[in-house]
Amino acid sequence: MTSLLWLIPVLPLLGFVINGLGRNTLSKGAVGFIGSGVVLASFILSVCFFFELNSSVEKQFTVNFFDWISVGDLKIPLSFLYDPLSAIMLLIITGIGFLIHIYSTAYMHGDAGFGKFFAYLNLFIFFMLILVLGSNYIVMFIGWEGVGLCSYLLIGFWFTNSSYASAAKKAFVMNRIGDLGFLLGVFLMFQVFGSLEFAKIFPQAANMLPGNDTITIIAILLFIGACGKSAQLPLFTWLPDAMAGPTPVSALIHAATMVTAGIYMIARSSVVFDLAPIAQNIIAVVGAATALVAALIALTQTDIKKVLAYSTVSQLGYMFLGLGVGAYTGSFFHVLTHAFFKALLFLGAGAVIHSLHHEQDMRHMGGLKAKLKTTFATMMVGTIAIAGLPPFSGFFSKDEILAHAYQFSPILWGVGVLTAFLTAFYMFRMMYLTFYGKFRGSHHTEGHIHESPKAMTIPLVVLAVLAAVGGLLNIPHIFGGNEWLAHWLTGAKVTQNHLELDHTTEFTLMGVSVLAAIVAILLAYSKYVKKADIPVADEAPRTALEKLSYNKFYLDEIYDTIIRKPLDKCSNFFYKIIDNKVIDGLVNGLGWTTNEGSKSLRLLQSGNVGYYIIMMVVGVVALLLYTYLSIA
Repeated sequence: MTSLLWLIPVLPLLGFVINGLGRNTLSKGAVGFIGSGVVLASFILSVCFFFELNSSVEKQFTVNFFDWISVGDLKIPLSFLYDPLSAIMLLIITGIGFLIHIYSTAYMHGDAGFGKFFAYLNLFIFFMLILVLGSNYIVMFIGWEGVGLCSYLLIGFWFTNSSYASAAKKAFVMNRIGDLGFLLGVFLMFQVFGSLEFAKIFPQAANMLPGNDTITIIAILLFIGACGKSAQLPLFTWLPDAMAGPTPVSALIHAATMVTAGIYMIARSSVVFDLAPIAQNIIAVVGAATALVAALIALTQTDIKKVLAYSTVSQLGYMFLGLGVGAYTGSFFHVLTHAFFKALLFLGAGAVIHSLHHEQDMRHMGGLKAKLKTTFATMMVGTIAIAGLPPFSGFFSKDEILAHAYQFSPILWGVGVLTAFLTAFYMFRMMYLTFYGKFRGSHHTEGHIHESPKAMTIPLVVLAVLAAVGGLLNIPHIFGGNEWLAHWLTGAKVTQNHLELDHTTEFTLMGVSVLAAIVAILLAYSKYVKKADIPVADEAPRTALEKLSYNKFYLDEIYDTIIRKPLDKCSNFFYKIIDNKVIDGLVNGLGWTTNEGSKSLRLLQSGNVGYYIIMMVVGVVALLLYTYLSIA
């Protein structure tokens, strides 16, 4: 079947072409069928390839299509690498992508841009598949940039709203900052290894000594690229603003796939990162800081999608914490479980918003449990999973990261447990404000609350099942499991630090994190259910800490002050002084001089014959004088 690997990304591309060209002529039913059908076909192929790889002796193969770039020593083929790591990513992208496409057929049905929306979704799936299938960093970068483009198009899908268009531009620009780091790392990698093919770089890197300065710089530059795509400090402020896009976009791009591209890239390059302990320390600290800061911000947000957005940033921080402490399998395991429960939570939030006629403020919700039974039940499963309660999926993946963090640094472990406590609190705060108590919206809205159609609820149920049982994929030995995912990823040469904790310590660490989550849930219940506390209005006074959290630690304002305004002033200086006065002055001065000189020379052509004879005599005399002086 290896010759058919190209079909997996090409089918969504075909859907993009058909829906893009026929967006104004095809019926919505046809658009939805084509858009969802091509992703389903890619998913079926991905499943077939998965089972074939599982049964084969060789756990990876490369498919070369043609030599793409050949300049001097630089040889870059257009080729795909299929191995255990890319196999799992294909299943996530196409499987969850298909569910979100089905959901979108109902959620976006009344939108005038229905055909364009599905074309963009298909294009995104295509580029994401290229990103994870590329056998070298350049093919990966093509997919990397492609998903950035699709993110821009989908965040600003309702571009007639200027704030939505600005959010799209912000995401695009901040991602370009990270992409520059990625490119510089790739250039330096070529200089060191003489190739950009994974199969040639990683064996060479494995023979190098840890701590090499050049390798450290490469790892840091690649990490900068990952910071932009996966929304880590200081490049995370674009992701909460990206909630301007339709909710299915938030579920697909900003929860399950695109934002995990940075984790995928580092896991793929684990051989290189293991040689750079300084870079790993930076990754761990940045990841822990991002997880904590985003969780603190989520505590006071009132927009249901913003809560989930900051939750995504925080969970991505967890994944980077795992990468930094060497738990590559644990981080990738959390990518998998996070895709299940966060896609579920975003789609569930979309169902709530859909039933409330696009209301997103939790202060105007409440009491929805009885009317949105399926949405409530499935979202509760996702909330329990992200809170890290056993036996749901989030417990197993989060516990693996925390155990490795404890072995690496008890301080980082403490930050991780505190973040887990905050996560449980703000997630159950969201659930209590949304589904418990009395309805706080208008009577008109209350009379029209209804459960979403099956096209929206069936994906919720499927994702809820996956969020509940997904932890079975990597049950640790301490519970009698065989850590299937860890063994599976060894075929992709993803490294993994060995966990050297005894069972008593492991159980103690689990108990502490679970106890922290339970305490947080009880505190949230007491505050938002028993006391029926409702977040205050935007303009109401708040304590200093609440202000910091509600205003997102003023990070956007800080960036505005120290980056945007100085750049604006610098731009104005170059425009008004350098461009207008110096460059334009020089160009305009040359034009003025030529023009005025021409006017003066024009006067010599007077038409007077006597004047011409005099000038001829003067010329002859001048020539004779010049000749005489030359001879002398």
